Amino acid sequence: MKCPFCASLENKVIDSRLSAGGEVTRRRRECEGCNRRYTTYERVEEALPMVVKKDDRREPYDRAKVMQGIRRACEKRPVSADQLDTFVDEVERELQAMDVREVPSSAIGERVMLKLRELDQVAYVRFASVYRSFGDISEFVDELQRLMQKGLASPNGAPSGRLELDPGRGGARGG
Repeated sequence: MKCPFCASLENKVIDSRLSAGGEVTRRRRECEGCNRRYTTYERVEEALPMVVKKDDRREPYDRAKVMQGIRRACEKRPVSADQLDTFVDEVERELQAMDVREVPSSAIGERVMLKLRELDQVAYVRFASVYRSFGDISEFVDELQRLMQKGLASPNGAPSGRLELDPGRGGARGG
């Protein structure tokens, strides 16, 4: 493992721990060149399907792209980094369970939206607005109406059956 500080290949493992349900090994290392410490993560590389984009291009599944989209949607929301890792792990397990060589990017986006709706409704609407390319406020309101009809909208993300205007905040809130 190359040291991120001095690029030396000589290091020693100081500590190893399992994390994320035993699927990731966290290793604390010390560079023998500069004596600085750093952390690496080791996970089993599993065969994930190729992603078929809207324009029929194919590219390898990229965990970082999925994580980046989810992070943006969950910005300033009460969602921890561990929850995000678990979230992406679950999406990847579902993709592996499909046991196919290729999967449309739309299938990944839909899975992410379904899971986000359960995790945090504000993050869900943020993700949906970008993913579905909302053109105006009416599409945004339509999506909120669908959430309300399913009894999912509330101020803290917990299920509720109603949505009302909050004049003090200038927007809609669940109750």
